[in-house]
Amino acid sequence: MQINARLVRKENYEPKELNLHETLFHNANGYIGIRGTLEEGVPTDYPTMRGQYIAGAYEIIPMKQAESLCNLVEKKQTMINVCDTQTIRLSVNGEEFLPIKGGVSEANRILDMAEGYTERTTVWTSSSGRVIRVRIRRMAHFTVKELFTIEYEVEALNFNGEAVFDSSHVSEVANYSDPDDPRLADESPCYLKTVEQGFSESRSFSVAKTEKSGVCVAVATDHVVLSDSRSDSMIREEGTTLITRLRIPIKQNEKITLIKYAAFADSIRETDPKARVMQVLSDAMSRPLADLYGEQKNYLAQFLAHSCMQIEGDAELDDAVRFNMYQLLCAAPHDAHSGIAAKGLSGEGYEGHFFWDTEMYVVPFFILTDPSLARNILSFRYATLPAARENAALLGHKKGALYPWRTITGVECSGYFPSGSAAYHINGAIAYAVIQYYLSTDDTAFMTRMGLEILLETARLWMDTGVYDRQGRFCIQEVTGPDEYTCMVNNNYYTNASAAYNLRFASKLYERLKGDEAVKQLAAKLQITDKEIADMQKAADAMYLPYDEEYGINPQDDSFLEKPVWDLAATPKDDYPLLLHYHPLHLYRYQVCKQADTVLAHFLFPDLQSVQTMEKSFRYYEKITTHDSSLSTCVFSMTASMLGLKEEALAYFGDSAKLDLLNRHENTKDGVHTANMGGCYMAIVNGFAGLRVTEDGLSINPYVPEGLSRYSFPFAYRGRSLKLTVEQGRATLELISGEPLRFHFRDRKEELGKEEPWTQKL
Repeated sequence: MQINARLVRKENYEPKELNLHETLFHNANGYIGIRGTLEEGVPTDYPTMRGQYIAGAYEIIPMKQAESLCNLVEKKQTMINVCDTQTIRLSVNGEEFLPIKGGVSEANRILDMAEGYTERTTVWTSSSGRVIRVRIRRMAHFTVKELFTIEYEVEALNFNGEAVFDSSHVSEVANYSDPDDPRLADESPCYLKTVEQGFSESRSFSVAKTEKSGVCVAVATDHVVLSDSRSDSMIREEGTTLITRLRIPIKQNEKITLIKYAAFADSIRETDPKARVMQVLSDAMSRPLADLYGEQKNYLAQFLAHSCMQIEGDAELDDAVRFNMYQLLCAAPHDAHSGIAAKGLSGEGYEGHFFWDTEMYVVPFFILTDPSLARNILSFRYATLPAARENAALLGHKKGALYPWRTITGVECSGYFPSGSAAYHINGAIAYAVIQYYLSTDDTAFMTRMGLEILLETARLWMDTGVYDRQGRFCIQEVTGPDEYTCMVNNNYYTNASAAYNLRFASKLYERLKGDEAVKQLAAKLQITDKEIADMQKAADAMYLPYDEEYGINPQDDSFLEKPVWDLAATPKDDYPLLLHYHPLHLYRYQVCKQADTVLAHFLFPDLQSVQTMEKSFRYYEKITTHDSSLSTCVFSMTASMLGLKEEALAYFGDSAKLDLLNRHENTKDGVHTANMGGCYMAIVNGFAGLRVTEDGLSINPYVPEGLSRYSFPFAYRGRSLKLTVEQGRATLELISGEPLRFHFRDRKEELGKEEPWTQKL
């Protein structure tokens, strides 16, 4: 089967479409992200988010509370638009290339996911009749993570003359804002102020710094011209804009090319960011651009070898899934200095904040495709553990760590505590990811140095929060679960279930690893006692999980079923998402869910309830869930698969997989929905294929949904490389490398050797 690794869209220059394409055709590599804006710019009345970002680079800004109550958050961090190096204005014989104003006979956008670049191709006719073909290729390099290149090729189709490029490097740029959308910032300041800028021979450079956080960003650009004719260059400064003008003679049917190199560095990672960007440019420009393209292709070939999923029977779905996995790679951090933002590095939605989404929906993808990247993400959570301890103390806890709802450096950035600070379930998500990573990789070194400390400190938080009621049940009160339309409740089912899992594994893994010297030192540092560990296990065993006898379901919390049911059928379509049209208190008084909550708990912890209870719960919540959250349909899909509801599983999966490509929520313009992309992967691997990793090892329970004929995917498990292929009537598991494997197929124990693949009729 030939893999389609290209996304191609026609460019019609309509404002709404341009905004969407800025996201879909952005370039990112986990360190830098560049929105796919037009090099020549757009008119001032067009909406545009012209952004370039560095992972983890942020500023601190005030967030004044109406009433300054004790320890409410009054400042937050926000991602910063670091500069503009993508602006290149072209003129031919004095006529400016402005396809947005007309004259276009051909215009396409291309994302090549096998080669790792985006491309614009345009055929444009000027007002005087001159015709040019323009091809602009952009790349954020996966190996040289600080490097971004623009290859700008111009071909004169019917004239001789001169092409003039004005290439800009703007060191002070504003962030994007929309005061009418709570998912975006409500102001557009320029957070970086120039410290130093200028030219070093032909090379432009700038060093800028934030006022509050003290983050320093250095950027440098340089150019190479490929032409048979000699070019002239001129440099100038206009305020904080550095401009390089290049004049190049051009003949009919001749192609000329301008290559623009840009390098980025920050003071979070580098002691001398300016020296770093200068070195990156020197190294990159010392060899042909074709070599950099070759490295990019080789890197992606390795990625595809370990992650490439193929779906037969629905080409659109196959393309969407491949796009989603590529975007996950573009968001994955190279180090422990940052996590993955809700929009990755594709836009400023949610101000670049990291949520629980990463650990619950994105880490599982990397655990199975590139465990080293999963470890990077979890290492960031370990690096911010001291801040989580401080956050717990601010909320009155004497022990433990509470990870923030929204953050960039580990400090809470949510000003609305009922659906922010009260979302204690983020601790459960991080603990779950740590446990899944360990069970899937057997990485004991990570656990003894980082993972176990996270588990113990998050477990301590549950012990400090929970209380035993008069019936001896361990209860957790006044928290908010994943469903943000129901806040500040007692005994949220999902929160209690994840807390029990966290407590049980903290206790179990401590007992398993306590003989290790590093764990002995950890125990001394944290003053862990045998009684404390035993108390954790006791609390896990006594955890209260709400159950309603009348309905035969697990209520979302103690009071949920006492509320009236929201009439979704009578709600106007224009009122969705509800959060933009109804006061939070109004929503809190109804049975209405923004996203999967109890349904997610059933998928993650299926051993806690009978199949009958979980199916009744699924059907109940299906009727009252709006799916206003992008994290919802993927969960309903994988839970439906687990329950054998195959038709529902495929329907929910399609909604999830194509969310960004079809702009289903009409806000992809603000950035891709990174966590949903991970959830889409889970809906196939953990849903359709039924792949699970528990203490008992690896298990699979695959089926092929109606309408699909076949799917396959490679994955990693405890040092092995494997591939699962599922088709109508048959499943095949291959051992690509590593030791023989014992695993479970449904309730049967099976063995996979090195010589022959395992095959099973379905």
